[in-house]
Amino acid sequence: MNLVPSDLSHFDWDNQRVFLAILTEGSLSAAARALHVAQPTVRRRLDALEHSIGTVLFTRSPAGLQPTPDALVLAGHAAAMASAAAAFARAASGPADGVAGTVRVTASEIVGTEILPPMLAALRARHPRLRLELHLGNRNEDLLRRDADIAVRMARPVQAALHARRIGAVPLGLFAAPAYVGRHGLPARLADLPRFALIGPDRAAGDLAMVNQAGLDLSRDDFALRTDNHVAQLAAIRAGGGIGICQHPLARRAPGLVPVLPDLFSLPLEMWVVMHEDLKRMRRVRTVFDHLARSLADYLQGRA
Repeated sequence: MNLVPSDLSHFDWDNQRVFLAILTEGSLSAAARALHVAQPTVRRRLDALEHSIGTVLFTRSPAGLQPTPDALVLAGHAAAMASAAAAFARAASGPADGVAGTVRVTASEIVGTEILPPMLAALRARHPRLRLELHLGNRNEDLLRRDADIAVRMARPVQAALHARRIGAVPLGLFAAPAYVGRHGLPARLADLPRFALIGPDRAAGDLAMVNQAGLDLSRDDFALRTDNHVAQLAAIRAGGGIGICQHPLARRAPGLVPVLPDLFSLPLEMWVVMHEDLKRMRRVRTVFDHLARSLADYLQGRA
């Protein structure tokens, strides 16, 4: 088997985009919808790619198209090329010395949903030629691979070649909605928590381990409502579904949440803004970086 085409001039990047879309979506029809092309186009491009590398990339099954071992070998390389192509497009979207063009920001779901939108709106009001992409996910995007230009991270970055600014420590605590407290009261000590309706992680063992290291002694079964989505956790707390963990600055926003055992439980979580060292010279990226650093510092101090 030869996974390298004999003639690289016929190695069409659009064929690889189709390959990645099928990997992600699981079928030709779903890939066609994701790429906004006709299904026969997807089929034709897949056939062309398989012909160029001399191997079958997918097999049919009742669950859809299944990648072959060869496809899995190629997946990481194709994803890296997709990231590089997207980074190239962003870099070419505006002059390096101007505040115009595209900047891609990545953040956790809770930060990207609850904290960043007004900050980005204010930035766009000052720089209307900026185009912002906001990717949300609790997995850290690889800035070295240029999956994003700027990241807001809740842990100190460890990769080299990154420019990072520590914003501060975000205090986390236990909170409940006033309606829930009115119906059920408040626990007097941490040991009382399992007698209340708790909101917390489902399968994210790391989240549970982190809060237990901070002083709680809970298992998955202690939570009445379990979800690994932090936005859903906050929504459930606000709706009066029980007691859960929330950032103090978020809890202070209207409608205000009630602190639960604030003297007995507190968990500081570091916040950083990070970008690739090479992007410091690109004015639009630096402008977004500096704006987020200032705005997030104001957020921690209760000024935003």
